[in-house]
Parts: sequence; structure tokens; C-alpha cells
Amino acid sequence: MSLASIETHGMVLLGCGKMGSAMLAGWLANGLSPSAVWVLDPYPSEWLKSTGVHINEGVPEVPAVALIAVKPQMMGEALPSMKALGNGETVFLSVAAGTSIATFADALGAQSPIIRAMPNTPAAIGRGITAIVGNEHTSDVQMDLADALLSAVGQVVRLDDEDQMDAVTAVSGSGPAYVFHLVETLAAAGEAEGLPAELAMKLAKATVGGAGQLAEDAEDEPEQLRINVTSPNGTTQAALEVLMEAETGFPKLLRRAVKAAADRSRELGK
Repeated sequence: MSLASIETHGMVLLGCGKMGSAMLAGWLANGLSPSAVWVLDPYPSEWLKSTGVHINEGVPEVPAVALIAVKPQMMGEALPSMKALGNGETVFLSVAAGTSIATFADALGAQSPIIRAMPNTPAAIGRGITAIVGNEHTSDVQMDLADALLSAVGQVVRLDDEDQMDAVTAVSGSGPAYVFHLVETLAAAGEAEGLPAELAMKLAKATVGGAGQLAEDAEDEPEQLRINVTSPNGTTQAALEVLMEAETGFPKLLRRAVKAAADRSRELGK
């Protein structure tokens, strides 16, 4: 099964908010025909109306994939509309946080091929990373299809076990918020040292964005990149001695933050 199968059999997108719109924009930009996409959304945006996809119309009998992109709190109301597609050839691909494969199986049919995915918000600019894991009814070909679809908005990694999804949620799913907060606090610290607010924010944004790109593109590991920037007894070392302090520094604080997010993900999944 490839993206060509979507052109032949069609796909259903349940929910088209920010994440659904980002993915749809990526697919259309990569050449997917709007006529192959059926979107079910109670409040379609003006952008969605302009794309040429089917909106709130009768869906194909056996679409290649049904992608579920509604918020978790709307899942109970939205999933029944998909039940007729269950236990067959249609693979269900969910990007809803905190909703387990077992929950989907209960609602859609125990024999349904189901893939759970966790994208993150940089998908909106094609720079996301998404982790996926499928149930025992999902074929390698269907996993490849999910991989191809989600690659439209960034990188894709495959998990060995669904239990890893809570940690993924805490690292990459929630992670952009940690980085945005770093930008906020770095700019505020610069302002406290006498910089104009606008300049401090511009420096902070460019520094975090550029360093992130360098970390992703460079052959060196982040540890080595940090060492490369740190001159002995220089300004960076002075700052890192604060950030890397054993009890109050970044390592322990971030471990606590990621654990809190992972624990909350586990609670939501119960």
C-alpha cells in the first residue's frame, strides 16, 4: 500500500484543526489530489473550504486510511462515525494525545488495523517529528503508508512498544513548549541585563533556533557542540556552572519536568 492507494481508495480526515490542517497542507503540497480526501469537521475553516477536498460529505466505503485528528475530549462523540469502517481493510491512524490503541479498538472493532502517532507542533512548518506504533492487525505495508503520510510534516520514527509513547509525549510532544519557555526566559534575562525587550527577544529566538538547527545538522553530538562553545574560565563556562549545578540546575529540573509530563500522559491514557 502506497500513497497511490489513497488516490485510488481515498482517505478520511476526522478533524481538521491546527494539526489536521498542517498535515493536509503538506499532503496537498506534495501532490495528493484534493478529490481523494474526505474531511469531517463541524467547523471547517475558510482555508479548508478553499482546498477543494470533500467536506462533511459521505465517505468512501473502504478508504485506505482514516486519520483521527480530533481532540481527546471530543473522541467519544466523534469515533462512532468511523465505526462502519472498522474490522476491515481501512487502517486507522490517530494523532490524538493520550488515547490508547485499546480505546480505539473498543470503539472501532477489535480486528481493526490501528496506528497511534504522536506528532508535535513544528509539523505546522514541516519540521515536526512523529513517533508511530501499530497494533497486531497492522501490516508492514500499512505502517509504511502511515510513515509516508506523516513524513509530509517532518521526520517519523517507529516505536517498539506502545508503552514508549508516554515518554515520547513528554520529550517531543510537549518538548516544543519547553523550548518556547527557554526563549521567553532567555529574552527576559537579557532584558534584565540591560537590553531593550525587542532586541533581547530577537537574540533569544535566533539563538535557540540556530542552535537547534546546528544540533540537528552537525556530525558532532550536542555534548561536543557544547564543549566547543565553552572556553575555559570564559563567559559560557560561568553560565553553565549555574545551569549544570547538581541540585538546582537544568539536568535535574528537566528530568522532573519530563517525568511530570510522562506521568500525566499515563494518567490520561487510563
